[in-house]
Amino acid sequence: MSIPSMPESIPGLEKDFNLLRETVSGGTSTRWMDHKKVKFYTNAFIFHGNKVLLGYKKRGFGLHKYNGFGGKVELGETSLEAAARELEEEAGIKSALKHIGILFFLSDGEDCAFHIDIYRGDGFAGVITESEEMRPEWFSTSADNSPDTGEAPSIPYEQLWETDPYWFPYLLLNTPFRGRADFRMDSEESKLLPCKWWFGVLGGSAEVAD
Repeated sequence: MSIPSMPESIPGLEKDFNLLRETVSGGTSTRWMDHKKVKFYTNAFIFHGNKVLLGYKKRGFGLHKYNGFGGKVELGETSLEAAARELEEEAGIKSALKHIGILFFLSDGEDCAFHIDIYRGDGFAGVITESEEMRPEWFSTSADNSPDTGEAPSIPYEQLWETDPYWFPYLLLNTPFRGRADFRMDSEESKLLPCKWWFGVLGGSAEVAD
């Protein structure tokens, strides 16, 4: 397999781009979508032993998908403050969150890009509680888990966002990462699908995502 050549930069990922190592890129589009403004969001993933806590989206955008716990950064709060607030609102818990990644998303027909700070928390305090929007569920991070052993089920990659499998392995490895993906509405499937993407890790070494 050929080693991907690094672009000079990726719009939205300019900061520390010279420290990134590309792991995967692709898509049918030849250029990145333009945007006029950026909205800032957070997404937090909690780990405990060999398990990761994901939330099943019960309503709104991302309905029936699994994701972390997060939302919009409100006026007057930092990204970390927003991540902690959203985690408590959506799952009822607190955690010592560490910034682990940045995702930059655009959708066809939108002039606004989404900058999402990804946080990882190892351990938590409080009682995990289902909210109106999210149902928290544990999933195993072990590659050899089996339902017969009583372990938590495997991570449902088929119910994550389409580009999540490109960066989720680095979240599991606790490896800092960055990524961008542009989405376009697919008329046949009537849903947003990625048309161009790029993901990389900050320094160090990590296996390339399949």
